[in-house]
Amino acid sequence: MDKILLVDDNKALSKLLAKKMNKELPDMQVDVAHSFEEAKILMAKNKKDYFLAVLDLNLPDAPNGEIVDYALAGGLGVIVLTGSLDKKTKEFFTQKEIIDYVYKGNVDDVNYIFSTINRLSKNRKFKVMVVDDSSQFRSYLKKVMKNLQFQVFTAAHGEEAMNYFNDNPDIKLVLTDYNMPVKNGLEVLREIRAEHGKNDVGVIVMTSPNEDVGAPIFIKQGANDFIAKPFEKEELICRVNNTIDIIENIEQIANFANHDFLTGIYNRRFFYENVAEYSQKAHECQESFAIAMIDIDHFKSINDTFGHDGGDRVLKSLASQFTNATKGSDIVARFGGEEFCILLKNVKKEDAIKFFVKLRADIAASQIEIKGSFLKFTISIGLAFSNEDYTLDELLELADNALYVAKESGRNRVEVANYDY
Repeated sequence: MDKILLVDDNKALSKLLAKKMNKELPDMQVDVAHSFEEAKILMAKNKKDYFLAVLDLNLPDAPNGEIVDYALAGGLGVIVLTGSLDKKTKEFFTQKEIIDYVYKGNVDDVNYIFSTINRLSKNRKFKVMVVDDSSQFRSYLKKVMKNLQFQVFTAAHGEEAMNYFNDNPDIKLVLTDYNMPVKNGLEVLREIRAEHGKNDVGVIVMTSPNEDVGAPIFIKQGANDFIAKPFEKEELICRVNNTIDIIENIEQIANFANHDFLTGIYNRRFFYENVAEYSQKAHECQESFAIAMIDIDHFKSINDTFGHDGGDRVLKSLASQFTNATKGSDIVARFGGEEFCILLKNVKKEDAIKFFVKLRADIAASQIEIKGSFLKFTISIGLAFSNEDYTLDELLELADNALYVAKESGRNRVEVANYDY
């Protein structure tokens, strides 16, 4: 569990913040101190465990931000709490390598802390590439991005950047200067967009004031954002966070469109769109596959006995067992209600039958706890195999017919579609 250090001499405010942090950030533990001395004791004990420090700028025993320097020297990421935003205070923020600052003015300002912490926590899984021919500015940007918890790559020109990108296709954000030797930022942008859309990889282009180019040329070529040098660190951080937020939100929407809301596995829409393309390629390269239609036996009685919450528990448990039993390349989907479909790729007929016979037996032997009671349930399976004479819809119909036979023949069994090969 990640830990956060919160330091503020206002005990009422720090108590409120700690309470809200525990509610808003349940996966993080919050330690609270009310003075510089208390904070030093906690940091000495837990420094390596702290993900972040949220620090009051003016403490009774550290009135001039000494705690900020102390935390930064210890390698901690720092968000500063301040009651003033005068020119002197802003200069302080500019000079220090802090992540951000929050004005303690109202509830909305304080709530900004939680969104920032969430953003920083998620940033750790993202790779960012900084491309600039100035070693000094490149180093500065690297520090800013690492402070935001990103994994950071740096390149001195566009050609080096694309080599990094080809070796690390999971890079999520590129900050690139425009005017560079070998290959400029516009060329980098065009090459990235040739393979990756704006919703997959964010690109922010930077230009100097003496360059006779403006935002439109980069935006039209697919840049997510544009920023003119010189810029304030705060503006850069806001633009970076906005770009990552948008990409994440679009990914989440796409995820909702392709996945079943309850179980988290794929839905019918995703299954049809992806399996239709796969089955055509599989026939072309003579790769065999198997399709199984699966239904939970007596599911209505489970809902009647344990309520819909109990039925939902069964559906989620079953989806998890299906996912764990299959390979990563296979497709597990919920078609609706208690009906599921599994596609096994590149599998022989005999191996597929053994797989589903074992799966049925494993499900029958398992049990789940619902409201203090243990429930055992079974499934029926209809199985069909790839055949170049049958379309995907026809194979699904054959599997569905086999499922019907399995149900009519007593349930808790695997039935193979009735046609010759």
